[in-house]
Amino acid sequence: MAGRKVISKLMERRLRVLVDMDQTIADFEGYFLTMYRKKFPDEPYIEMEDRRTFYLGDQYEKLKEGLKKKVKSIYEAEGFFRDLPELPGACNAIKAMDAMEGVDVFLCTSPLFQYQYSVKEKYEWVENHLGPDFIEKVILTRDKTVINGHLLIDDRPDIKGACAKPTWEHILMDACHNKHMKRLKQRRLENWTDGSWQSLIEESLKRL
Repeated sequence: MAGRKVISKLMERRLRVLVDMDQTIADFEGYFLTMYRKKFPDEPYIEMEDRRTFYLGDQYEKLKEGLKKKVKSIYEAEGFFRDLPELPGACNAIKAMDAMEGVDVFLCTSPLFQYQYSVKEKYEWVENHLGPDFIEKVILTRDKTVINGHLLIDDRPDIKGACAKPTWEHILMDACHNKHMKRLKQRRLENWTDGSWQSLIEESLKRL
């Protein structure tokens, strides 16, 4: 029994970092806009700097009635999630983070309700950009509040679910749709290229 307690304590000292995929390490917004303008060249569109809602369809429907359906046809199409570009520096940062002593990284992402392509293609994206070893680090869930971790890096500003007080601290990843929100309680991560992610992880390790 004493041995089990020691092992449990050692496991607790490892920092578990949950990282979202879409618009956190994969460029959902930029790729969507490219594909939308290509498929619907005569329809109005929203520039990246003018995005204001987490769900694309909500803002587009306010722009013009009926656009929400067209928006969904873009990201529900076969190949969309598989072909998302990575955000600058994201994959190198995730690999480096996972290689840090005392750190475990998991990709925590929500599939679409229309899951025909998104589930399979999220795995394909991970294998293509992070390698096959990261496949076993993928967590697919519609409710991230029930997943245990110390940090959740995610671009969604309001993450809610069955657990009112998740175990993780939400680190808000800067995105075009949340940059206008200035008075949020979460700490922010602006990008993957300036080294701030490393400072965040090192500080969190010291708190364990």
